[in-house]
Amino acid sequence: MTRQVDVLVVGAGPAGLAAAARLAAGGAGRVEVLDREQRAGGVPRHCAHGGYGTWLHPLTGPGYARLLTDAALRTGAVVRTGVTALDWAGPLAVTTVSRDGPQTVEARAVILATGARERPRAARLVPGTRPAGVYTTGELQQAVHLYGQRIGTRAVIVGAEGVAYSAADTVRAADADVVAMVTESDRARTTRLRAQDARLRRRVPLLTGTAVVELLGHGRLSGVRVRHRDGRTTVLACDTVVFTGDFVPEDELARRGGLTLAPETSRPGVFAVGGLLHPGESAGAAARAGARLAATVQEFLNDPCRPAPEANRAAPSRLSSNTPMP
Repeated sequence: MTRQVDVLVVGAGPAGLAAAARLAAGGAGRVEVLDREQRAGGVPRHCAHGGYGTWLHPLTGPGYARLLTDAALRTGAVVRTGVTALDWAGPLAVTTVSRDGPQTVEARAVILATGARERPRAARLVPGTRPAGVYTTGELQQAVHLYGQRIGTRAVIVGAEGVAYSAADTVRAADADVVAMVTESDRARTTRLRAQDARLRRRVPLLTGTAVVELLGHGRLSGVRVRHRDGRTTVLACDTVVFTGDFVPEDELARRGGLTLAPETSRPGVFAVGGLLHPGESAGAAARAGARLAATVQEFLNDPCRPAPEANRAAPSRLSSNTPMP
């Protein structure tokens, strides 16, 4: 089965929803957003902490996700969840699958807003056993805030960026203790106030110049072996470890199309935005980028033959970033 839309947005995170809302409100025609998750909103869905919205109207992550989703729906955009984009069926056509079966969606313009993810333990080449209790921040937040799962009682957080401190907050929300935060950097990579709060009020040790070199335990994690800058090794007893930061783009669809990533990709009519271009950027920055990109997409719809800016065609995106998400 094949359907036609005017603009197809792949990814219902902040960037994709903001672009869809702006385009639908601007009269771009039928704007449709697809996401493989069961609920729209992207990463903020499972970030129960604050830090979203504005100073006058602060929001939690789920509140921000609802705000963006509602805004897109109010403008007339269609948001379809539980739909996975598998591959390209043509220059501006995408093959999808959902509980209703396979389908091809053809569009006049396609926006890739597939976001980014943290590198898991395997991609970081951390040796050791393969016990339960090993998470990324996203996996941890989903387990605690979306599914209400218990995660253990003693956690080591790997990283010291803003996202690592968010992971520590999630651990405490699950009634577990943070044994230590471990980073190869020489200092915390977050605001001074946040770092001091964790160290002085929460009494969480920050081990700088330290790397996790082995996971221990059978069945359930029993500890992590760390190596300090001077070569000494220590075992930190814990039943949970959370690998944070080190974001990489979710670029499988772009790779399948052989695209060079930029706001206007190497394929006319295909655009990219958000964490796909800047892995780890904040939700607010992604939403603002989505709103800005909408104007470029509208220009293309009005004049498909117009040339893309030379800088856009020549500048591929980064493939990794340590910029923390909120």
